[in-house]
Amino acid sequence: MAMTHAENGKPLRPHTAAPSEPTDHASRILDGLRTFGADYTDITNKFAAYLGLHSTDAAALVEILYAEDHGRPLSPTQLSTRLSLTTGATTNLLNRLERLGHIVRTREHADRRKVTVRTSQQIEEPAREFFGEFSAQLAELVSRYTPEQLAQFEEFLGGLHKILRGL
Repeated sequence: MAMTHAENGKPLRPHTAAPSEPTDHASRILDGLRTFGADYTDITNKFAAYLGLHSTDAAALVEILYAEDHGRPLSPTQLSTRLSLTTGATTNLLNRLERLGHIVRTREHADRRKVTVRTSQQIEEPAREFFGEFSAQLAELVSRYTPEQLAQFEEFLGGLHKILRGL
């Protein structure tokens, strides 16, 4: 039975005394993910300050380093997508980083028109020094969970990513 507001006839949202457990979990998880997002932005800003860069340039370096660490170096187009920048803005960003000696653009594919973006040796050590403690603590945190728990968490994050990309 739908309840309506007497004055305007619009449906009323029923109020419950306590949220259901799945809703409560979803709320806490989303709060945690929002907090993580803010923390991730903060650490990227600190990395930018550490290197004397604009935060977007530092975010690009983080994306490039991450991709390299996982054996999947990025093209400028992929970087553009990850940073939510236009291709023109990404080109300007890459030009700045290349002038500073932080990145190199290479042609590694059989199709020589395809460009790969890589970090230079000059930036690898400062980046690893900055993120070293984080990496060690993350490895320790992950070690506290079973492979099954981690797989469930990865599945959850993948599902959440799919939902957000579908909006």
